[in-house]
Amino acid sequence: MGKITVETCHIEGLKVITPQVFGDARGYFVETYHKEAYTEAGIPDEFVQDNQSASKKGVLRGLHFQIKHAQAKLVRVVSGEVFDVAVDMREGSPTYGQWYGVVLSAENMKQFYIPKNFAHGFLVLSDFAEFCYKVTDFYHPNDEGGIIYNDPDIGVEWPIPEGMELIMSDKDTKWGQLKDLR
Repeated sequence: MGKITVETCHIEGLKVITPQVFGDARGYFVETYHKEAYTEAGIPDEFVQDNQSASKKGVLRGLHFQIKHAQAKLVRVVSGEVFDVAVDMREGSPTYGQWYGVVLSAENMKQFYIPKNFAHGFLVLSDFAEFCYKVTDFYHPNDEGGIIYNDPDIGVEWPIPEGMELIMSDKDTKWGQLKDLR
């Protein structure tokens, strides 16, 4: 079992994981998930589905969540680089409405664990990125919710370089603010 390093942040439950990479002249090997190691790290979830998406530079996906079928997620990037964001939507949480962001890349191999009841999104910083995520519940298309990426009450500091044009789905441009969901 490879060793993992776990960083926590000011929002309880969020974890940034760096797995141990074994490399030599041939390339590298890394365990991207090991149930026992992740359980010891405080991630006992049972993941039921793996997803992968590919996006070009400037694509912003999110901020998404499932309403009744909340999902915990373990996300990583296998090609390129993204700025990944989670927003605390847990009612009664002392950090409700606060966000945390981390750069995930094929180079740093970091993973981001996001518990249930968080909104999630990411911005592609490289020319192209492939994004993988494990989830604890199946996707239900009629259970989808979202928050506009630039909600001023949340204040996510997206690292949008000057001149970068955001590419978003039509629905992602029309989500309301977090305060509208209460």
